[in-house]
Parts: sequence; structure tokens; C-alpha cells
Amino acid sequence: MKLDEYVQQALRTGTLPDLPDRPYIDGRWCAPASGEWMEALDPGTGRPFAQVAACGRVDVDIAAESSAHAFKNVWSRVDPAERARVLRQGAAMVRAHADRLAVVETLDSGKPLSESLDDVETAARLLDYYGGAADKLQGDAIPLGNKFVSYNSLEPVGVTAHIVPWNFPLFTMTRGVAPALAAGCTAIVKPAETTSLTALMLADLLHRAGLPEGVCNVVTGTGQAVGDPLSRHEHVRHITFTGSVATGKQVMRNAADHVASVTLELGGKSPAVVLADCDLDHAVQDMLEAIYLNAGQVCSAGSRLVIERRVHEAFLEKFIARTQALTLGHGLKNPNIGAINSLRQLDRIAGMVDGARARGIRVAAGGERAVDPDSGSGWFFKPTVLDDVPAEDPAAVEEIFGPVLSVQVVDDAHEALAVANDCDYGLVACVYTRDIQKALSFARDIDAGQVSVNQYFAGGIYTPFGGNKLSGFGREKGLEALRNYCRVKNVTLRI
Repeated sequence: MKLDEYVQQALRTGTLPDLPDRPYIDGRWCAPASGEWMEALDPGTGRPFAQVAACGRVDVDIAAESSAHAFKNVWSRVDPAERARVLRQGAAMVRAHADRLAVVETLDSGKPLSESLDDVETAARLLDYYGGAADKLQGDAIPLGNKFVSYNSLEPVGVTAHIVPWNFPLFTMTRGVAPALAAGCTAIVKPAETTSLTALMLADLLHRAGLPEGVCNVVTGTGQAVGDPLSRHEHVRHITFTGSVATGKQVMRNAADHVASVTLELGGKSPAVVLADCDLDHAVQDMLEAIYLNAGQVCSAGSRLVIERRVHEAFLEKFIARTQALTLGHGLKNPNIGAINSLRQLDRIAGMVDGARARGIRVAAGGERAVDPDSGSGWFFKPTVLDDVPAEDPAAVEEIFGPVLSVQVVDDAHEALAVANDCDYGLVACVYTRDIQKALSFARDIDAGQVSVNQYFAGGIYTPFGGNKLSGFGREKGLEALRNYCRVKNVTLRI
């Protein structure tokens, strides 16, 4: 079927046939030990469209044993060039099934179809990228003099666990699994309970591409029933987690019990600094994507606009006009902004905006719940601008994780930097300016893991991504991500 046919079928019936509903372990679909299932809800309608298994500790144990066996006896022994071939074939399989994957991703997450298509292609590029790196993981020699030969080799750490969030299910899974497989590790994936389907589909596609049994297992269920025992499991040697600060701390505590390493990509309240000398029209257009991509449900969203007073009014006039022109609707109809992923998250967004309004903060645009204009259903929130937010206000320092921009007004570049740094998070930051000295000094002094100039989402899959402070530690994407899944062994010989 073609993309339009999948879309029309999903709009007509509310679902697609033959969607996976069981955990994928050891290269096959398995019945959950509990015999229980959870509903998968379409955020664009608020109604069920599928079901997934409600797994638990028993299923985690089975998956861990499978992954440990596959690591020890199969995947760690496969030549790097063969690992590269399988990952590249996996990329080809993803592209061959891109239309179905994208439609399912939209049904599961609520995001516009165009964004889902971009996410699927990014997943394929990640598999290609790390496939290209698999046979280039090299150690180095250490010059100890004529009496010794000393070298370091890179070895895979073993079984890895990947606890994946609901906002970018397919992309975030691939972002961690691809470098893990390239390094020779095996992977157990725990997708978010509200967005499990494309993780199951990807595991099946990778197996069909030639990945041996047990190398990539997917266990669905809640964080308490699956995520907790997975992060505690003695077979797991590294955990890659993306999610909330509170859960990330618990994952780190669990990993400490069996001395496993962790990569944590946690929350963000990332500043976009607009200085008076910038290209204002470009900054306005770029900020629309920075805050409203995926309805603002992005860890690295530009959720704080720190702007010089001289251009505050002019910027906001243009930005609000474009914000109010954005369309909302079911993701399969490809609006500018899709649904909020869950009713729980919608309630949280609405509660935080209502709280800001009650504290006297001006809601310059949006600020209300909405529904799909065609069906009158679904979980939506209008794109929102909160103007002149005080530095200490919750809207300026707490992650809202929705289409809500908090504007903070400053008098100069020096104050802009201070306000941008005045936050417990340190994930991403951007500055808009024509002054190269201001740009470089901002990049030097801002406390963030990734900094861009004049383009908010810059760098793509090739640049290391991760945060400082409460935003976590460790880096994903780029060649740096391979370090998460390798351990260094030194060998020294006297000759």
C-alpha cells in the first residue's frame, strides 16, 4: 500500500490491520507472562486503536537471558563488517516500510504525519550512520619505549537497556540501539506504554534484515512493571534512559546496585536568546519550529525566549501573528500542530498555563485546550505565548513540555546570558545575533550541552547531544555515542 492508502484506511477505520501486540523476544512474538494487555490510544481522537502487552518481571527475565546469550555467543563474535551490513540492511528495511511506520507513529503519538515521516527517515539514517561506524571502532597504541608494546582495544559493554520516551518513540529507540548494535552490544528496549508500536515493528524489521535472534528484544509495559526490573537486572551492563528527572534518578540508583553505567537525557528548559542585532524575521520563523515542533513535546524545545527589550515588541507582534495562523488537527491530516500525547499530559500543560494566568502573567496567545476541528475530539492545546515572565516564576524554570513559549525580557547581552543560565537545566541553548564575538562568548559561557547560533535545531544526528545539570549526562548521536557502548581494555607486553 502507498502512504495515501494507509492514511485513508486509518482515517476510515480508526486503525490499521495486523499491528503488533506482543513483546518481541528472541526473534519472535511472545505471549506476555501476565496474559494482560493495555489499550493504545490515538491522541487525535482519544479513542483506542490497538492494544499492546502489559509485560512484567518474568518477561524482562526472559528477554535478559535471551540478550545475554546472544551477546556472549553470537553478536559479539560477528565481524564488524557484518554488523555494518546488517545495520545498513536494517536502514533499507525501514525505508521500504516508511509509509506504514509513519502512519502508525502518528496514530500512537499524535504528531503530524510530516513529522512522523521525518522521524522514520532519521531512524533509517541513524542505522546507516552507525552501520558505517561499526567497522571503524579502533583502539590506539601507547608509546612506552622499546621494551614494551602497549595498546588499547574497544570492547562492547554487553547487554544494554534502552528506556524510551513517548515523544519520539522510533527516533529515540534507534538513536540508542543503532550505536549499541554497531559496537557489538545487544539491546533490550522498553518503549513508553503510550507509544509502543513502532518499537515492536522496528525490532521485527531488524530481525528480517539479518539481525540474529535475541540481539534486539522489545518488552512493553509500564515503568513500574518493566522499566524498574529492567534497570535493576544483573545482565544489563549499560542503561540509556530518556525521560523525567525523577525517573532518571531512580534508574541511576537501580543501576548502582549492580554497577552498570548509564546515559541520562532528562528534562530541559532551553533558552533561545534573541539579541537586537539579529535577523529578526529569521529568528521569528525559526522559533516557531523551536517551540511548536511536536506540539512542544520535545526535551530540547526552545521553551524560553530571552529577548532584548529593544526588539521585544516587534518580535512578539510577528511571532504571535504567525502563531495564531497555525492549524491544529488530527496528525494524519497533516496540520501544523498535532495532538498532545495523553490526557494526563494535556491536563499538566493546561494546569501550568492556568497557574501562570492566575499569577498575573499575560497570556499573549493561546492558553486554552482545543479539539480536532473536524471531529470535535482529541487532546489538543492551542500554541501559547506567556509574555514577560519573571525569572523566578514556575513558567520560567519548570518544564511544561507542551506548545508554550515563556518570554523573558532583558536589557542587554550580558543580562541575557545571566537569565539564560539561571535555570537548573542545561540541555540546549541558541543565540540569534550577527555579532560573531557575542556568539562565541555566549557559546563559551552558557551552561548547556549543545549550543547553536542562528539556527535552533542545528547539527542533526552527527553532533553529540546531551545535557548538563538536571538535564543529565552522557552524550548521544554522533561518534561520541559509541563511547556509551564500549569499554577500554589495555594490553601491555614486555618484549
